[in-house]
Amino acid sequence: MTAPSMDRSSQPHPGGAKGMRIVVTGATGNVGTSVVQALSEDPAVDSVLGLARRVPSWRPAKTTWQAADVEPGMADLVRLFDGTDAVIHLAWKFQPTHHPAETWRTNVLGSMRVFDAVAAAGVPTLVHASSVGAYSPGPKDRSVDESWPTHGWPQAAYTREKAYLERVLDTYEHAHPAVRVVRMRPGFLFKRESASEQRRIFAGRLLPGRLVRNTLIPAVPDLPGLRFQALHTDDAAAAYFAAVTRPVHGAFNLAADPVVDASVLAELFEARSFAIPAAPVRAALAAAWRLRLVPASPDLFDAVLRLPLMDSSRARKELAWDPVRTSVEALEEFLAGLRSGTGMATAPLAAGA
Repeated sequence: MTAPSMDRSSQPHPGGAKGMRIVVTGATGNVGTSVVQALSEDPAVDSVLGLARRVPSWRPAKTTWQAADVEPGMADLVRLFDGTDAVIHLAWKFQPTHHPAETWRTNVLGSMRVFDAVAAAGVPTLVHASSVGAYSPGPKDRSVDESWPTHGWPQAAYTREKAYLERVLDTYEHAHPAVRVVRMRPGFLFKRESASEQRRIFAGRLLPGRLVRNTLIPAVPDLPGLRFQALHTDDAAAAYFAAVTRPVHGAFNLAADPVVDASVLAELFEARSFAIPAAPVRAALAAAWRLRLVPASPDLFDAVLRLPLMDSSRARKELAWDPVRTSVEALEEFLAGLRSGTGMATAPLAAGA
């Protein structure tokens, strides 16, 4: 299908100097909006083409929007990528977890279309949004670097798809040595504006944002394996921008301190923590998922409890990257967004969607 005509809102580079032309897929979601904002504010970038299924009313500087879907049979990606200096691939579908073939079509087959179009259009740089979820189960008492196996947790669609694309890129890099491939592997990403979207994706109707208050959460369950890493989405966007502008390649772990566990969450909610086995929590989640009361799969719950802790030293050294906010500050901002129903003027982040 031919893509619709572009919605032009770009601005010329100051002084007429030729800057970079960047394409961002999935440009209207949690990560995409932060990446587009970071690119639009930097003088080294001449123009940004944001691809999304629905064109937003949000108008950052130097940005052109294009309604385009990465799925097979949809937009002509080669034409859209022609003459571009880098493609940042963020497009991803989290739902429906009850129909993994649908997410596979977008996330795996769509990503492969993006990769192939990058090579066909002669784009020199591809930055791909991988994830901590691509990693095989790993330790919770020490951190691992980017050499840790990336086989995911096979039962969860999200981690299975992220891991499969790591294998695709292994082959792709050999077949297309002219393309500089960077794989970003962030922890959990939060910001105020993403709160409504993330509530819809993972918690659904059972978690009205206004109920996420200290006075209403007296205790936090301390589950075996509940240790994970988080960072503010804007800090992740800074790493994506550095990956475009610096001559780096390969994988980069992205995470802020401290590691989040039950004690950190208890302090955040001014609550106490209590030890509980994972089995009854998983059983309750599985029942709610089967009844379609919550959209998050119990298999994803299993994966989270098995994720390794990541060492971000490589990103800090080679990307000169240092997160501005702590993981706790990112979570605090996210929770404030939940309570206030904050969003953005894009379809994925719309507060009232």
